[in-house]
Amino acid sequence: MLSPVTLRQVLPDDLSLVNRLWQLYRHDLSEFRGTLPDGSGLFTSGRLPTYLQDPDSSGYLICQDRQPVGFAFVSGLEIQPLRVSEFFVVRAVRRLGVGRLAAQQLFAKHTGHWEVPFQEENPGAARFWRRLAAEMCPTGYREERRAVPGKPHIPPDTWLLLTEPVRAVAGPSM
Repeated sequence: MLSPVTLRQVLPDDLSLVNRLWQLYRHDLSEFRGTLPDGSGLFTSGRLPTYLQDPDSSGYLICQDRQPVGFAFVSGLEIQPLRVSEFFVVRAVRRLGVGRLAAQQLFAKHTGHWEVPFQEENPGAARFWRRLAAEMCPTGYREERRAVPGKPHIPPDTWLLLTEPVRAVAGPSM
């Protein structure tokens, strides 16, 4: 049986925790995008500071049994569509349903139209998001390929466009 999975809003005291999880996330993505750590062995913070300060964004820690196991950042809170800007679950709990429950809770927290971008080169993410979209939008969803702004050398991202996902949430949120 899966232990309880919850979403908790990122608080100012969580900054160092989120930064450490971000390093794991960027390490995982480096396999698909060829990014390397800097001279001190750290990956860049990328858009993380923006998500933590922008009123149009919100961040959540994904917890299992109150232990942090990932994060989710949402953009488009003020001007929709809503967008899963970043979503990460540590490898130890992948394919156990943690990400699915966290994503369901995320969609339930914010109503509206959603966009979910991912890289096709990341087959796990592609399977995860397509399966979730089919489950959450039984009447269908659309897919688009969009160029990555300012990065013509990178393959286009796939974007799933979901209209009002159903509210099937299994598990509490904090």
